[in-house]
Amino acid sequence: MIAGTVSTQLTRLLRTTALQAGVAPEELAHLPGLTPELLGDDLMRVPVETAFRIWELISARTGRGSGLRVAAGANIGSLHVWDYLFTSGATLGAGIQAAFDFHAAITDPAVGVEVIDTGRLLTIRYTGIDPDYIVASTEEFVLSLLLRRIREATGRPLVPVQVTFGHQADGRYQHLIDAFDTGRIDFGAQHTELTFLDAGSLPTGADPHLGRIIRQHAELTIAAAKTAPGWHDKLRAAMTDALIRDQLSLDVVAHRLAMSPRTLQRRLGEQATSWRAEVEAVRHAHATALLRDTGLPIQSVAARLGYTDARALRRAFHRWTGRSPDAFRRAIATTADA
Repeated sequence: MIAGTVSTQLTRLLRTTALQAGVAPEELAHLPGLTPELLGDDLMRVPVETAFRIWELISARTGRGSGLRVAAGANIGSLHVWDYLFTSGATLGAGIQAAFDFHAAITDPAVGVEVIDTGRLLTIRYTGIDPDYIVASTEEFVLSLLLRRIREATGRPLVPVQVTFGHQADGRYQHLIDAFDTGRIDFGAQHTELTFLDAGSLPTGADPHLGRIIRQHAELTIAAAKTAPGWHDKLRAAMTDALIRDQLSLDVVAHRLAMSPRTLQRRLGEQATSWRAEVEAVRHAHATALLRDTGLPIQSVAARLGYTDARALRRAFHRWTGRSPDAFRRAIATTADA
């Protein structure tokens, strides 16, 4: 499942822009999905929360026009196969439709896109964007990137007849007039849109056979995508490792996550959980694995979970599952013999 994620290509573009804008590496280090190993995998997907946190950092550093700045760094190919979908159809309208049929290759599939071609007017409309994540820079980015790809696909300096944003105008917007080559820009609209006149039938010079290959590759890319572990996954992994090493404590786990204990407590609160609840969850999961996969005596299992004796484990396991560790093992044995 790739819902709630974006591609590593888009994430790399955002990260590079953030660093160029003066965002300190340590401000990015704790965000899920930004390790070199994950970012180097073109099939990996990064949580959308990470992308929008980077957007916030870029906007805070650069202010007005930050979305245009990100789009300026998106050279053809930087967004992988998605960039080439615009020329996978014989006409511009067909190419745009292909790009947004497979827009999940680059962004969250929850973002909806409609391509409306009336014969005279060609409108690309973004819908379904989570209002919690809408910032002016993201809207500026998607429309300016779209204009750039359309111009590259046709080889013409096309100018939109209408540019529409969902966010409200923040003072002067001459930078947008310059970027889109038009003053016909509206704000506070229901949808984010870009409209062209007599553009849908423009040729792209596409090779039909190559176009099919590009579309097939985009489909395979989406099907093979892998989701990067989120912050909560990293927390559980760090806690489980600390438990196995008999080092499970708030200080130790916070250090492994490169944050202070107070910050870890705050992050847990933001996730509507607590250190105690997470310890219980990790002990439960590890207890289940040890009881299922090993023949260790109950006393030994208890010791590996940090309990003083088997009675403490029995009380905890009954609280978690409603039965004893011995009953759990007997049920597993019965199932295996059936």
